[in-house]
Amino acid sequence: MRLYERELRRRPDWALREGSMHFDEKSAVYDALRQVVARLSELHVPFAVVGGMALFQHGLRRFTEGVDLLVTREALEQVHQALDGRGYVPAFRGSKQLRDTAAGVRIEFLVLGQFPGDGKPKPVAFPDPAGRTIEINGIPVLRLPDLIELKLASGMTNPGRLKDLSDVQELIRVLQLPADFVEQLNPYVRDEYRRLWKGVHESPDPQLG
Repeated sequence: MRLYERELRRRPDWALREGSMHFDEKSAVYDALRQVVARLSELHVPFAVVGGMALFQHGLRRFTEGVDLLVTREALEQVHQALDGRGYVPAFRGSKQLRDTAAGVRIEFLVLGQFPGDGKPKPVAFPDPAGRTIEINGIPVLRLPDLIELKLASGMTNPGRLKDLSDVQELIRVLQLPADFVEQLNPYVRDEYRRLWKGVHESPDPQLG
């Protein structure tokens, strides 16, 4: 079975086409997203799209190689029982992650109650997706405040996840989020949001450089 991310590295011309198609919502990742959303909706389990595809839906349009979903522990078990061997295979034996066998795209699951970033206990944890989603283009996406909280907590506690802080800074810039958006966030991450917000508004416009 092909691995989508490996094919992107091996075939630069194809990767460029995939990137272009992604912004037209026609890439293999988009196909995989629609397929898995439909399958999980049929199972009637609570879930929310997070990660790069959630950023895309909220208005920060960038390429991503996989689909990230937030689920409960019970939903994760139901998903594996229903999908393993039926168009999806585990990334490895016992893995909670799946791979779409048609597109080769990885489907990663984040679980309610676990902690972003370094995985250690902190005031911000992955929330229950039930009641924390907004439907965008027919896709249940984690609400923007929750998504930003998770990215801030992740980047603050894991040096390998600094891209999460960059994502928040880009959300602030692209969506023109106000300074008082911070009031919607957990106190644990508010100072980091303020720092990033200040950085956006004190830096020269990159388009004028």
